[in-house]
Amino acid sequence: MAKRLASKIAIITGAAGGIGSQMAEMFAGQGASVVLADIADESGFRLAQEIESGGGKATYIHTDVTSAVEVCALMARTESLYGGLDVLVNNAINISGDTSITEVTDDVFDKTIAVCLKGPFLCTRAAIPYMKKRKSSSIVSISSVNALFGFGETAYTAAKGGLISMMRLVAAEYGEWNIRSNVICPGTIETPTSMNHWKKYPAGYARLLEMYPLGRIGQPAEVAQYALFLASEESAFVNGSVCVIDGGLLAGRKFEV
Repeated sequence: MAKRLASKIAIITGAAGGIGSQMAEMFAGQGASVVLADIADESGFRLAQEIESGGGKATYIHTDVTSAVEVCALMARTESLYGGLDVLVNNAINISGDTSITEVTDDVFDKTIAVCLKGPFLCTRAAIPYMKKRKSSSIVSISSVNALFGFGETAYTAAKGGLISMMRLVAAEYGEWNIRSNVICPGTIETPTSMNHWKKYPAGYARLLEMYPLGRIGQPAEVAQYALFLASEESAFVNGSVCVIDGGLLAGRKFEV
């Protein structure tokens, strides 16, 4: 069976851990040459080595997505290494723990917007000229259910909501070059970072699980599988979509009298 991303070249931001590392492993396993972009150098280099040891193609490049200079260097080096760019996954996030609009600080708000919204802007802007050279390209951006429903975290919600609007506009403007742009909105996902947080609040975690109709939170691989679909030619007519992966969280809750 042919690999789903055979001969594709993909950049994944925030690739050193969590959902990003799952996507990197999955994309490489399906034939892509994967560039891991992150600021967590030790984890990033280790993951790239693991993928290479397993027979895949991967390179780690230290990249601060809030820096236009570093983002442009990322794109140029990717083309130099692999010959082009077919897939961009905007996945890097800022874990700030921000709260209500009257309590969130200027610094936290600015940092969160910089990573979660300006970062995808810079990466997408820099990637499009390279993608125009290809026959078909895909941009996958990781937003959140926070962008669609009020769950707190003012800065994060604002950034993820803006990301949806921006990437849908990209879909409309660059479809003529066969550049597709889609957004994934995950619910709570079981990553080391999220679980370290919830370990501090066991009662809150129990209430969180009750909110999900499936009675559990998601796994990184479940988001990565959808990203793989959107990155592949299987989704060739999917453009401008907002894909919710939340175990039914936004569908509502069972009502009992």
